[in-house]
Parts: sequence; structure tokens; C-alpha cells
Amino acid sequence: MNLKGRDLVSIRDLTREEIFYILEKAEEMIPFAKGEKKTKALEGKILATLFFEPSTRTKLSFETAMHRLGGNVIGFSEPAMTSIKKGETLADTIRMVDSYSDIIVIRHSLEGAARLAAEFAESPVINAGDGAGRHPTQCLLDLFTILREKGRIEGLKIALVGDLKYGRTVHSLAYALALLGAELIFISPETLKMPKEIVRDCQELGAEPKSFTNLERAIKDVDVIYVTRIQKERFPDPTEYNRVVGSYRIDIDLLKHAKEDLVVMHPLPRVNEIDPEVDKTKHALYFKQAFYGVPVRMALLSLLLGADVK
Repeated sequence: MNLKGRDLVSIRDLTREEIFYILEKAEEMIPFAKGEKKTKALEGKILATLFFEPSTRTKLSFETAMHRLGGNVIGFSEPAMTSIKKGETLADTIRMVDSYSDIIVIRHSLEGAARLAAEFAESPVINAGDGAGRHPTQCLLDLFTILREKGRIEGLKIALVGDLKYGRTVHSLAYALALLGAELIFISPETLKMPKEIVRDCQELGAEPKSFTNLERAIKDVDVIYVTRIQKERFPDPTEYNRVVGSYRIDIDLLKHAKEDLVVMHPLPRVNEIDPEVDKTKHALYFKQAFYGVPVRMALLSLLLGADVK
């Protein structure tokens, strides 16, 4: 299976078979991601990281992935320090960066920015999050986490909790989980329900998502609970945010109602939606989940650049 030269703007750019192929390659990357094995598969290659929005895990894990593969990194995380501040268009910025690098990772506040970047760049472009739109590499690492920790995805009952309206991670993940045969449960306040078009896409893939507002009642028999932050920065109206912030909180008492082998995931950062006491339990998977971003992104970088990692 050859992915060399491809863009990854949406998880929908990948087939079911391609998703599993990337996840298989990610498994092979784990000893490299941990530093237990060394490779120079991408020696001489340059990754450009263009982060128009704040990022910790996504940016650092991409940079770590490139360094672990023997490549180099250029980029920025403060667009105010670039020529964009002078009025340069996104298209011109992409053309310029494309001439300096071999592959581009972009995060932007505007939905569709990554797709536009892919149109102007000759090098592969990876979407690291575009507004409330898509976040395909987060989706891949979430799928990898579930597959590695639970042994399968098909047939699992997976609850997505919190901000399902503006949360780009759950938009990508819901589609992929439906594609891979999981049973979906959506838990959110009424004003933050999963967009109708995402629900419709899941249904077209054969899933029948169930929606709830009550967290305790809904998680009693789920295998995975994927918690999201209520994202203040996505709300056009601060009043709407204030009405829903703190709607759900995962704590020890709540987990008493859950299955013994339930795992709790979160794309991070968290604010107050998971009690720190949960970190000490066998249910907590979110920090391991964050690490899995490195082997998954190593797999993706090497595949899009056509490198053989040994």
C-alpha cells in the first residue's frame, strides 16, 4: 500500500484498509518512539510545523516524531511573529514554506484552511486541526490507543462525552469509529449535541448512535469513554459557554457505576472534566494516549514521505 505524496486533511481521505495499515506501521514505530531503537529513515528531510493556534501535544509529538526518524523541523507557533502580521495571505505563506520543506503540518482557526494549504503545496500537507472541523492525526492516535489497549474496535461500545458540537476531535473520531464497526453513544448538553451531518454520516456507515444528556445512566455498560473539554475558545457567545461549562465530570464515584475494564480517554488538555484522582486508577488511559501520538505520527510521516524505517 503506497501513501507516498498524499495529503491528510480529513480522516475521510483514508479507506478502512489504509487506516489499519497506518496503525500497523505505528505499532512497529513504538521502540523507535521510545528511543530503544534508532533510525535515520528521514535524514535530510524537513518538516514544517505551521501552528496558527496554540498546541502542546500535537506540535511536540510531530516534532519528536520527525527527530526520532532522523529528520529536521522548522516552523512557528506564534503567527504574530511572521509575515502574516504584515498581511501575507495563507496561500503565499504555504507556497513559501513549501519551497523550504518536504512535508507540512498546519493548525489553523479557520475550517478549510488545511484543504486550501493542500491545494497550494506540492509537498504533502497534514491537517493538525482546522477550527471546529477535523483533526485526523488525533483520530488516528485515538484509534491506535483503543486498538492497542482493548484489542479491537469493532463491536466495542464507545461513549463520546462533552462538547460534541465544536469538538473537532470527536467529529473525526465518530466517523472513523462508525467506519470500523464500533457502537456509538453521544453524551452532551442539548446545546452541544453532535452536528446532524456527522450523525447522518455515521448512520450511512451502518452505525446507529444513541444520544443522552445524563452521563451516569449512559456509561454503565460502555467499554471506552472519550471525554472532551468544553472549549471556551470555540463559543461565539460567552453566555452559551457559561451555561454548559462543568456539565460533566468523571470522578471516582461515577466510575463505581462503570464496567471493571472501562478505559477513560481524553485528547487533552483537560480543565475540570476529569478529577485528578482518576489518574491513579486502572481506568485512566489519557497520558498513555498522548504518548501514542508519537509512533502514530512517525508512521504517518514515514509513509507520506515514502521512507522505509528499519
